[in-house]
Amino acid sequence: MGFFSKVFGGSGEAKEEKVLPWIALNDLKQLSEIESKSKTKTQVIFKHSTRCGISRMVMNQFIDAYSLTEKDLDLYYLDLLSNRDISNEIAAKFQVMHESPQLLVIKNGVVVAQDSHGAINSINLQQFI
Repeated sequence: MGFFSKVFGGSGEAKEEKVLPWIALNDLKQLSEIESKSKTKTQVIFKHSTRCGISRMVMNQFIDAYSLTEKDLDLYYLDLLSNRDISNEIAAKFQVMHESPQLLVIKNGVVVAQDSHGAINSINLQQFI
């Protein structure tokens, strides 16, 4: 065990990375599908800026706390830098102001909850299943 590991408590073992059931949101047509599917299953969109440290921190916290499965809801990931047109269309279609990072919960074709930055992790997704 090295000096820094001893000081900072590292065990030398790599932490197992948690993988969420993300669905890449990279086509405008998917927004109509999300709206339609939301009538029978909760749809969630996580908008993430890959160049923003705050967005990365919030996403990591979201991943750590996430405990649902693909049976519970559909979880979409939007890379804002690669898909700004989709983000703009989300704002227009679902009548929400664009923010980053941002989480939107969609049921019956409408956004029933949304928040941005650190408040994302205060949304209780379980209540929307």
